[in-house]
Amino acid sequence: MILFVNSLTVIDFSYLDLQRGMVGESYIVDAELHGSLDDTAMVFDFARVKKVIKQAIDQLVDHKLALPSHCSALSLTTEPASTVVHYNSLRGTISLASPAEAFAAIPTHQINEQSVSLYLEQCIKPLLPANVECLKLSLRAEASTGFYYHYSHGLKKHDGNCQRIAHGHRSTIQIYTDGMLSPRLNKMWSERWQDCYLGTAADLCDATALQVLSGQPDAHCFRYQASQGWFELVIPESHCDILPCDTTVECLADYIAGELKAIDNTKNYKVVAYEGVAKGAIAKC
Repeated sequence: MILFVNSLTVIDFSYLDLQRGMVGESYIVDAELHGSLDDTAMVFDFARVKKVIKQAIDQLVDHKLALPSHCSALSLTTEPASTVVHYNSLRGTISLASPAEAFAAIPTHQINEQSVSLYLEQCIKPLLPANVECLKLSLRAEASTGFYYHYSHGLKKHDGNCQRIAHGHRSTIQIYTDGMLSPRLNKMWSERWQDCYLGTAADLCDATALQVLSGQPDAHCFRYQASQGWFELVIPESHCDILPCDTTVECLADYIAGELKAIDNTKNYKVVAYEGVAKGAIAKC
């Protein structure tokens, strides 16, 4: 017997990739549980599926930076108060110092739907009852006929896992000019923020202000203290867009609208910015 739950949850996270550098991603998770019926005539109660599997996914990968631990470009060390990562991508070296829970080390050479789903299956299967013989998780990006971008960020003021300095999303963008959807503007912003780290200007620092990492030529340095600990990031300047505001989805929508209005204030703009799947913010000006 096979029990299935489609769109069980969404994983919002970032990962390191040799070609693309740091990539923000959002995967929709579909689950199948293969097994025999238990004494309640179920494979597994739907309420428990959502609780056990979703909770495990949140703890294992969601709002973390996924590291391909078998990749030779990765260096991973443990300091007294943080985990230090160096990754030599083709876009330049990316270095981070964060609490250990901000990372997910996945035993693979490359992070993708298959390697993440296999990792999750192997970690979650022991949590399920004996009558569940097999767990299959399918990860998929949201189907979209429009424009979207992959971005990473950190929200130091957040009291949850969004405070981690390198997590991200795959997000749709919809910009309207005088009530009409504008493919030109949507394309422009999706290209501007494709595989981009969106940094807040207030979190920038000189290399001398870093406590764990060292600066690099032509790189931006970020650091902040949040409730989960001390976070640092050194990332190539070409990989970033520095904003004069926080990078919540509300601020991103407002920032885009303001930038458009500054270019042409004779038009009215509506910006629908998503944060991952099925949630976001709308700004009008």
